[in-house]
Amino acid sequence: MTTSISSERLRRWRLVLGGGEADGLTHGEGVGISLCLEDKRMDDALAGLYDAETGTRKGGLGGSAPKVARWLADVREFFPSSIVQVMQKDAIEKLNLTQLLFEPEMLENVEADVNLVGTLLTLKGVMPAKAKDAARAVVRKVVDDLTRRLEEPTRAAVTGSLNRAQRNFRPRPGEIDWDSTIRKNLKNYLPEKNTVIPERLVGYGRKRRSLRDIVLCLDQSGSMASSVVYAGVFGAVLASLPAVDTRVVVFDTEVVDLSENLDDPVDVLYGIQLGGGTDINRALAYCQGIITKPEQTILVLISDLYEGGNEREMLARARTLKDAGVNVIALLALSDDGAPSYDHGVAQTFAGMGIPAFACTPDHFPNLMAAAIRGDDIATWAGEQGIVTKGGAAG
Repeated sequence: MTTSISSERLRRWRLVLGGGEADGLTHGEGVGISLCLEDKRMDDALAGLYDAETGTRKGGLGGSAPKVARWLADVREFFPSSIVQVMQKDAIEKLNLTQLLFEPEMLENVEADVNLVGTLLTLKGVMPAKAKDAARAVVRKVVDDLTRRLEEPTRAAVTGSLNRAQRNFRPRPGEIDWDSTIRKNLKNYLPEKNTVIPERLVGYGRKRRSLRDIVLCLDQSGSMASSVVYAGVFGAVLASLPAVDTRVVVFDTEVVDLSENLDDPVDVLYGIQLGGGTDINRALAYCQGIITKPEQTILVLISDLYEGGNEREMLARARTLKDAGVNVIALLALSDDGAPSYDHGVAQTFAGMGIPAFACTPDHFPNLMAAAIRGDDIATWAGEQGIVTKGGAAG
């Protein structure tokens, strides 16, 4: 039994260390640990990426799309999806294999995730025609998966808040919801008069085009890639709610309004050009121009706040929006990527204006929007969720 355990431990260390003269794993007369065929394939898959990176092995993954496709098939066989995504990211970043994403054969075998979509969107302008359909299929798969996961929580959270915001308990005669009023007052039924005495009237909401206007203002800089993908999906979901008027605006040094594409989040994402400079001031100026009901508008600025334009003017414009009644929220990231890099000085100044600045995961975003629609204090809401805001601490 002891020998068996020892051999298994040696096998595991052999796979971790990668073999070779320096691994130190010898037994008997200096004979190295031998691997079975399946372990050898797993070891080759790891060595193709990590030994090539360190220079302990010649060749690596090479520059051939078929070879990389075979490597992708192997790692998907031996490792869980979460590990495959890490290995893919390492291969693309550390071995500079982005050009192989231009090959349909590779795209058909790749493990699709949000980070890969961000990479494809960054490369779409230089991608050859033969790979564009395969790349769009990858983006479609990820977007459909995200929509299935995020649509119902978003719809439930936001609709619930909208319904509460819409109810009117001081209705005029023409606004009374008689069915809801009767149900609310059944305890006041008088049998002798066969009638209900309504102590509390329930009315429909005031007629208007929308109960809330939501503007998602997205920073297109390369560091925001994952956030942009999630925001595109959320924008499309919000746009499907009839009581909300949703706009999606993206920016670098230019500003593009993608609101007309919200029927399809893939079209939204393909309207984005990741990379380039950042002019938050210009983006806020555009948003200022399209906001017609400040006190009914929620403006979500999704940016790391590194301003490449006029920072002083940008801060003054943010204050003007806030003072006009716009509910301004700054999300430093909308992703699961961990702690973001951001401009701490701008975030601190925003906090001083009453504009909360914090990173938000996709799972928290539906309830964030629900809280904003209800008119809750967002910094307090974030603290209750354990989210640290700039200028405040998690509760």
